[in-house]
Amino acid sequence: MTAPAPRPSILSIEAYAPGESKIPGVNRIIKLSSNEGAFGPPPSAMEAYIATAKELHRYPDGGSTALRNAIGARFGLDPARIICGAGSDEILLHIIQAYGGEGTELVMSAHGFTMYDITGRYAGCRVIKVPEKNLTADVDAMLAAVGPRTRIVCLANPNNPTGSLLPQSEVERLQKGLPEDVLFVLDAAYAEYVTDPDYDAGAKLVDSTKNTVMTRTFSKVFGLGGMRVGWGYFPQGIADVINRIRGPFNVNIAAQAAAVAALSEPGWIETSVAHNNEWRAKLSAALEACGVKVWPSHGNFILADFATAERGKAADAALRARGLIVRAMGGYGLPQCLRITIGTAEECTMVADAIAAFMKNG
Repeated sequence: MTAPAPRPSILSIEAYAPGESKIPGVNRIIKLSSNEGAFGPPPSAMEAYIATAKELHRYPDGGSTALRNAIGARFGLDPARIICGAGSDEILLHIIQAYGGEGTELVMSAHGFTMYDITGRYAGCRVIKVPEKNLTADVDAMLAAVGPRTRIVCLANPNNPTGSLLPQSEVERLQKGLPEDVLFVLDAAYAEYVTDPDYDAGAKLVDSTKNTVMTRTFSKVFGLGGMRVGWGYFPQGIADVINRIRGPFNVNIAAQAAAVAALSEPGWIETSVAHNNEWRAKLSAALEACGVKVWPSHGNFILADFATAERGKAADAALRARGLIVRAMGGYGLPQCLRITIGTAEECTMVADAIAAFMKNG
């Protein structure tokens, strides 16, 4: 008996592996594998979430109107060109499905966010991963990879998992070098953590071009990863396309309320970024002091390089033995590396002590 067969490109996908959260036999777990905010959700977001309990029988606002207006006010953007989704992953899915497809190509950097690869294959695209320079996207190489079948170019800036930041001038050069019919997707999930004064998350290019879109999330600095809420900013024509295919109630009522509240939490971003800057520097210095290379990062995580895959695996095991879960990078082609989220001061200190002990013991 023959079973139904999926499209061949689906079988080429390796399922996304989320960060682990449990270790058998370990009581206290410190999860630093998913780049979640160090301080959890804002108090006002928790209050808003609880307040929605009595309305759970109601369908949410299908247009996320209040949330789009709040995002627009917070970041100075046109709410009519903002679309919200169940995490930025859903926004990326709709973009790539709408503009990709069988016979097309999607270009990304070699160590870019794996969801571009997964979603591109799902859409039927041929995914081209372009080699990087010093774990940073290479604009010349990416432009050289663009061909007549290219329909989408994806760039995370800052990039996950490497933490690298492409200078604004290079981002603009990449966009300018693309044909007008190629969609440029700027994934700015970690934008709030960037302190470079020249940095723009993507809004300027969206406003000045017809082929650039920007995606953002509430899962990082705003601490709402469990709510699954993200958004994108689009030229009007592309916004119209995405609104035609997105689910009519794709952001649930609690997620909308919590996100609106998170945007107005006094000092939340400033406090979170100050903490991140302080402990990203301290943890990086501590690891480098005991002989571990740390790649420069502009996100709420660092990429620790243990030189060999064997040593990276051993370091991961040593951390897990202490209840510390970080993210092994074999799936990104970096088996010698571990990505470590910047947690609380106590959590960062525990990681530093554990790695120092591991390096001392050989």
